[in-house]
Amino acid sequence: MGKRMKRLGTAAVCLLLAAGSPTTVRAEEGYTYNYSYWGEVQASPDAYRVSQVVTSSALGLDVNLKTPEGLFVSGDRIWLCDTGNSRILEIQAEDSGTLSLVRSIDSFHGPDKDEAFAAPTDVAVGEDGCLYVCDRDGQRIVKLDGEGNLLQEFTKPKDANFDQDLAFQPEKLAVDSAGRVYCVAVNVNKGLIKFEADGSFSGFVGAAKVTYDLADYLWKKIATSAQRGQMESFVPTEYDNLYMDEDGFIYTCTGNVTAADLDSGAADAVRRLNMMGNDILVRNGEWPVLGDLEWEEGGGYKGPSLMQDITAMENDIYAALDRVRGRLFVYDDQGRLLFAFGGNGSLDGHFKEPSALEHMGRNLLVLDALAGSLTVFTPTEYGTLIFDAMDQFQAGDYARSGETWEQVLELNGNYDLAYIGIGRALMRQGQYGEAMEYFRLKWDDENYSRAFKQYRKEWVEDHIFLIFGAAAVVLCVPLAAGKLRGIRREIDTAEIFQK
Repeated sequence: MGKRMKRLGTAAVCLLLAAGSPTTVRAEEGYTYNYSYWGEVQASPDAYRVSQVVTSSALGLDVNLKTPEGLFVSGDRIWLCDTGNSRILEIQAEDSGTLSLVRSIDSFHGPDKDEAFAAPTDVAVGEDGCLYVCDRDGQRIVKLDGEGNLLQEFTKPKDANFDQDLAFQPEKLAVDSAGRVYCVAVNVNKGLIKFEADGSFSGFVGAAKVTYDLADYLWKKIATSAQRGQMESFVPTEYDNLYMDEDGFIYTCTGNVTAADLDSGAADAVRRLNMMGNDILVRNGEWPVLGDLEWEEGGGYKGPSLMQDITAMENDIYAALDRVRGRLFVYDDQGRLLFAFGGNGSLDGHFKEPSALEHMGRNLLVLDALAGSLTVFTPTEYGTLIFDAMDQFQAGDYARSGETWEQVLELNGNYDLAYIGIGRALMRQGQYGEAMEYFRLKWDDENYSRAFKQYRKEWVEDHIFLIFGAAAVVLCVPLAAGKLRGIRREIDTAEIFQK
């Protein structure tokens, strides 16, 4: 990765400075952490706390949750796919924070008879209030009204672009404001499958770029047909999940990547697709959007973070769920890691097999397929201040944003983004010199350059008369001196002739 190499290239120059910096600790020593400019793990105060862990008994279920795989939130309602029990649970969040079961949906009214779900893996609610369910083993997506009546089915596309030898097994879906359906299906690597509101297949959206090894590519060029047939094909990677934000953009994540591709930048763990299927995710952070930067082995886990699910909150803040180590990574709209937390295990805030992620306001909800539980995370004071500072900046209240970042620094004086946040707030208030100091402290060369450009422009405007005066002196003094020398020569010449 280019920025990682930049750090390695400048590390030798800054060893003395780094030696005097605050000591950092390993991620295992702290529940919540971040990464410094140098890619070192920095423990921090907890940004989220576990407010409750909801189990089958808490919901009053007679049959325990079995391999639940999907979540969807709309208003104060949560829809949960209890996949192993072939049912959808509708849950209401009370004002007190308590979650209570509204109903269990294990069948729906078809045109001729009641039908049961085969294996519901994901669910979404459209703007018209209709329920869309991925019935994976039923090889369809069903659209139901509020009374549980079947309104429409989205089935295997009868199109040459879709491999007719493949079974249509939709796993994850999203629905836009026009009723168009986007889904991820098993063994489909051409991108998201897109259905129009009338159920017609309209193609694939956002196919991930093809990645391959150069040596393998060259070998395929000279190999025989039999040899090429035995080699792995160069095909795009499959998506694992998707989330449609309030602006209609689709966040996608994939765990079908290799450590080498992530490290080289040949693959993206997270993307944000526009209506044309182009990736518009902003990546201005010091490090790529890929979860953990260090992939050491331990506890039976190895390799990079593999993103299982993703959700986007307000102001384009998004969180991704790592199925390898059970961690959540929260990023801002510029692709900068705000904080990471979580882990594998049986303690609260840890997971055995994290399967789905959603948000309700600023709260984060994580579904555990193996434990059969739903964990609700609520922001702490520290996390709330970070969100507030970002909201205030987006709203144009730069002075308050800077003050809030100052409060963040009081809780965590080692938080790089607080310094950068104060610098950005000062820059928006026209205090470029002060902003430069904050950017310099945290090696933010890009923002430093922007602030310096404005600082230089402002200085020139404030000293324009002095500059012109100095220029005039520089230009006029030599001319005047030359003129005086000429006059003196004329006088000397005249005196000679007079003699």
